[in-house]
Amino acid sequence: MNVKVRIILGLMLALVLSCAKNPFTGKSTMALVPNSQIFPMAFQQYDQFLNENKVITGTSDAKKIETIGMKIKTAAERWLNANGHADYLNGYEWEYKLVQSDELNAWCMPGGKIVFYTGILPICKDDAGIAAVMGHEVAHALANHGQQRMSAGLVQQIGAVGTQVAVGNKDPQTQALVMQAYGVGSQVGGMLPFSRSHESEADMIGLTLMAIAGYNPENAVSLWERMSAQSNGQAPPEILSTHPSNQTRIQKLTELVPQAKAEAAKFGVTFK
Repeated sequence: MNVKVRIILGLMLALVLSCAKNPFTGKSTMALVPNSQIFPMAFQQYDQFLNENKVITGTSDAKKIETIGMKIKTAAERWLNANGHADYLNGYEWEYKLVQSDELNAWCMPGGKIVFYTGILPICKDDAGIAAVMGHEVAHALANHGQQRMSAGLVQQIGAVGTQVAVGNKDPQTQALVMQAYGVGSQVGGMLPFSRSHESEADMIGLTLMAIAGYNPENAVSLWERMSAQSNGQAPPEILSTHPSNQTRIQKLTELVPQAKAEAAKFGVTFK
């Protein structure tokens, strides 16, 4: 057995042994890199980003980001406690910052470090819109999507090594063509669908969190309708994108609203 084959078998065994079940999705997920290693790196990168960009403080918008972020985080804690996962958030260090940028975006580092860009606030329009985006970003952290992306990257590398072994001693041109085909195939057929599934999971979890926090989940549908109008149809085909199309998200969120309301009702939160 050559070295490359041993490496593949060893990594496959590690993959099997490193799966973890996520309480929010009920799915077994890849956890090749533990959060104990990921969180410190993420926190350091977050601090570096804040040092290199203009953080807005003391304004009503900045206070809204922090206040709504805390409400969504509290909703997550309530859900976890009620479902027998009181210790799940150990190691998370929540932080919510508003950063000056025209970009229509917000993001979350593993471990709960969140940034909203000022450019997305007009699309959010109000507190409920901010809550819809915040719920989505908090959900990425809760579902350990950063950890899964790192693990998926390692699996992609395993596949590349396996492909090299399978190609064997073929001529260089054939090797190059096979590796190129693997790269495209693993991206379009693997990594991009994987990313889109994460976005859909974050939409689902975020919708429930915003509802438990007291924000009508119907506002998430309105948010994505505004996002769709803003894009003017300028987006790559869904199959080539890291995100579901706006129309796919609007349809799915609309379907999920009753479920989110029902979950919120368990915590005494109802909507007219």
